Amino acid sequence: MANIRIGQGYDVHAFGPGDHVVLGGVLVPHTQGIVAHSDGDVLIHALCDAILGALALGDIGKHFPPSDAQWKGADSRRFLVHCVGLAAERGWRIGNVDATVVGERPKVGPHAQAIRETLAADLGVGVDVVSVKATTTEKLGFTGREEGLAAMAVVLLERA
Repeated sequence: MANIRIGQGYDVHAFGPGDHVVLGGVLVPHTQGIVAHSDGDVLIHALCDAILGALALGDIGKHFPPSDAQWKGADSRRFLVHCVGLAAERGWRIGNVDATVVGERPKVGPHAQAIRETLAADLGVGVDVVSVKATTTEKLGFTGREEGLAAMAVVLLERA
């Protein structure tokens, strides 16, 4: 039986009306909001898919379908805590997380530490194993045109 598992996740949401986005559970001021069924936290959604992928349990849409009204406007931190619980129930714990937000704006750097701390609390780990960074696409593609945000995440699960 393996003692580690790796999962990767990716999520995308379009910009829409609003004055902030939620990234890693942190409200980040912005000139637009996110169009989504839940709060549209691309970072947490990618992280959930990474955890679910490592567990071979499908994706976030399977566990929190947008067709289900109970998830309308939901705080994505609930999704993350649920996914961590699924891992724990199966004998796994978070080893480390590496996540990247892709977009021209908003700038993630000023909020990265708060995001890391929030994610670490929800993951039940120290901040030292949670990496959050950002990149642009040099004005290429939908993120480069500032039509939305994307995020990628990789998670290492270890036997508890």
